[in-house]
Amino acid sequence: MKILDRYINQLLEKSTPQAPVWNIEKIKEGKKSTWNYIDGCMIKAIIELYHITQDSHYLEFADAFIDYFVREDGSIDSYDPKEYNLDNVNAGKTLFDLYKLTGKEKYRRAIDTVYSQLKGQPRTSTGNFWHKMIYPNQIWLDGLYMAQPFYMQYEVAYNNEKNCLDSYSQFLHVYELMRDTRNGLYYHAYDDSRQMFWCDKVTGLSDNFWLRALGWYAMALIDTMEVMPASMEKEKKELGRIYQELIDSMLPYQDEATGMWYQVVNRGGIKPNYLEESGSAIFAYAIMKSVRLGYLEDRYFAFGEKAFLGICDTYLSEKDGELQLDGICLVAGLGNKEMREGTFDYYMREPIVKNEAKGVAPLILAYIETMFRYGTGK
Repeated sequence: MKILDRYINQLLEKSTPQAPVWNIEKIKEGKKSTWNYIDGCMIKAIIELYHITQDSHYLEFADAFIDYFVREDGSIDSYDPKEYNLDNVNAGKTLFDLYKLTGKEKYRRAIDTVYSQLKGQPRTSTGNFWHKMIYPNQIWLDGLYMAQPFYMQYEVAYNNEKNCLDSYSQFLHVYELMRDTRNGLYYHAYDDSRQMFWCDKVTGLSDNFWLRALGWYAMALIDTMEVMPASMEKEKKELGRIYQELIDSMLPYQDEATGMWYQVVNRGGIKPNYLEESGSAIFAYAIMKSVRLGYLEDRYFAFGEKAFLGICDTYLSEKDGELQLDGICLVAGLGNKEMREGTFDYYMREPIVKNEAKGVAPLILAYIETMFRYGTGK
């Protein structure tokens, strides 16, 4: 897939920490770059690319990018832990690898800075982290990915596994609260207070199965299981069961022609629903990685690879010598002043963009899994 190598390098050549070309949200808002989950997704993918290729260019880029935000005392430019926004934890995942690879003590101190947020993060009645302080009492599938792999890794690396079971239990509550037992899919969000306009007043759940949210959750499971300690073999097995159930529930909705999935997963036949790139790439990555790690049987690999190849065929193209990746939902959420109500129509009206990190990063991670599989990494 030399075309993907070209595409990745094209994006890196045009990007700086102050102006990454893949952060379309910031570009559209006309705002300066900050510590954020979107860049965190991209830099984590670039670090993984370094691990498999050993190409120092990738490590140098990732180090320079994160170094720009992290101060010597471990504080992070534009990041306030007391905003209690789980999205802001995601970029902290890059710090574990960068500390090991560069030895910069400020990265170790920054890991503690990010962890300080989780120590104070408000919680629902079940003990789950609120998604954000501005979204009280709410659990979003997105937040499991943003916070739990970091939380588990910190506990294992630096806190004698003290709160590993807390992280684990948050997954169990999501399984109990947010999964539809009829089809095995999970709703995007849950309001513990039953107060938000978008939730069902009996269940507390939002209305639809949004592809990328389900993808975030799949990645949260596989990436958290990857860093769980040996002492949690029983718990890891249970998360593995929950994970396989999720994948088995997604497969009936996989598009036969492309291997991709629809923006609203279970409504593929209703226009203007569309095959969405970012969520499809996430599942391509998660499925192939979980086969490599032994959480799924080898036969599942074909489903992930089909999605990966289908994305490249469907949405990766060249125009005027520039490669571009299309079909990416810019953003989707619930609540706030824009009245994001979580209906089918809502998920259809969010912008579709090109070259956005939420779509690019998981495609890179899926690409890496094909390298593991076929030995194309160095």
